[in-house]
Amino acid sequence: MAVPNWLDPLYDADEMRAADAWSIEEAGVPSLDLMERAGEGLARAATEVARSALPVRVVVGKGNNGGDGLVAARLLRGDGHEVDVLATGALDDFKGDARSNLERLPGARPAPFAPGTLDGSGCVVDCLLGTGFSGTPREPVAGAIAAINEQTCPVLACDVPSGVDASTGEVQGEAVRSDLTVTFHGSKIGLHVAPGTYHSGQVRVVEIGIPRGAPAPGRAGLVATRALELIPRRARDGSKFTSGVVVIAGGSRGLTGAPTMAAKSAARTGAGYVQVAVPASAEPTFELRLLEEMTVGLPEADGAHVAAGAEEVARLAERAGCVVLGPGIGRTDGAFDFAREVAAAVEAPMLIDADGLNAHVGRLESLTKRPGPTVLTPHAGELARLLDTDSQSINAGRLLAARAAAERSGAVVVLKGDDSIVATPEWPVAISAGATPALATAGTGDVLSGVIGALLAKGLDPFEAASAGVLAHARAGIVAAERIGADHTIAGDVIAALPEALARGRDE
Repeated sequence: MAVPNWLDPLYDADEMRAADAWSIEEAGVPSLDLMERAGEGLARAATEVARSALPVRVVVGKGNNGGDGLVAARLLRGDGHEVDVLATGALDDFKGDARSNLERLPGARPAPFAPGTLDGSGCVVDCLLGTGFSGTPREPVAGAIAAINEQTCPVLACDVPSGVDASTGEVQGEAVRSDLTVTFHGSKIGLHVAPGTYHSGQVRVVEIGIPRGAPAPGRAGLVATRALELIPRRARDGSKFTSGVVVIAGGSRGLTGAPTMAAKSAARTGAGYVQVAVPASAEPTFELRLLEEMTVGLPEADGAHVAAGAEEVARLAERAGCVVLGPGIGRTDGAFDFAREVAAAVEAPMLIDADGLNAHVGRLESLTKRPGPTVLTPHAGELARLLDTDSQSINAGRLLAARAAAERSGAVVVLKGDDSIVATPEWPVAISAGATPALATAGTGDVLSGVIGALLAKGLDPFEAASAGVLAHARAGIVAAERIGADHTIAGDVIAALPEALARGRDE
């Protein structure tokens, strides 16, 4: 299994363990050499962030993470820095390479960690728990983590902040909040998935001498700018139809904004022809809101969609490259019937969002029978309803929740957030590198639906379209925030920023 070349690969704990083992057992690289280079990278980072004239405190556990810290402490002392090494366990428990570096440590031996031993630090280096950790930290490590988080000096994490699951980003108890995480050979999934990403600060990858040919990660990657190169440009001999036809099936009385924004963002992303299928009585409102996009009035009941409109959407979809289902349809019984009928009937690629998702609560598995490919774009609350759980549980285990929904629905699932996760029914998973708080405003999810819908209409496969769409949307948010300020950006500003965001990405 390999990640596509438009993803920057990320390791989980097992994959990193396999790369280490291959280096040692197959390539003949001494494990002490790997630890030495890891410690060198950690020491360099500590020198950069530490406040001058104050001691560096290196807090170590008994495993290899602690061994990395002992190397860093030795090198820092050798360069003349004042360094205190604080151990959370008995020194007799140090084994293997960690033991070897304990014996090589010049100066004072590690002292027992105790409350107050971090006061007055110029920098604290967290070397307690490594990439193999999962679950809830136990005492005395949990107490040390809490003490580290009370400090106001820079905090540097070794490989992964202690308490963060390197494979999933889950945090089940106390976890270090670092300003900088120095991670080795390749970045880890958990450093980029919430809540782990909020504990990781800046992430810096340090090479430690693992040779080429080591087992590569295949389960996840960060969406790279290269993903935007997947988007085809309009051809000179093309037409509005070959540029991508998108049908937006949505809207209801009082909910006209969502489908409008989805339609406009699809057009700005490059779709050549956008049709908006809305309840007939709402059509005059859409005619006022939309200029370049076409409207089609459908059967309704009191301003809301009904199942009888599904046949017309299926007809429109016959020449569409994508149908976006759900923005603004509301939660009437008729609207839910409409959404389910459309999902079952349309053979074109389909993106389902908003109340189109709510129409499938308790019916997620029915989407496996859809005649065409499907992308779902829930936020945490919508995904919680689809999986019959709560938002808190989704946010605590975002990666696994997105994958569970993808497996059950047979769809590509985009779990929206700063760390938007694009999960397929099988691996790999694409993860957004993050965007801007500017996107935390009403309507930006509808913008994302339109962006991905346009990319599906242009012929990208669902995983490509969802991943490139997440990146384009994130970049548009950044551009809009630069123009207006993150606190003042609205969804329309993000739509207006799409052309510049796409152009910047393609030029990089």
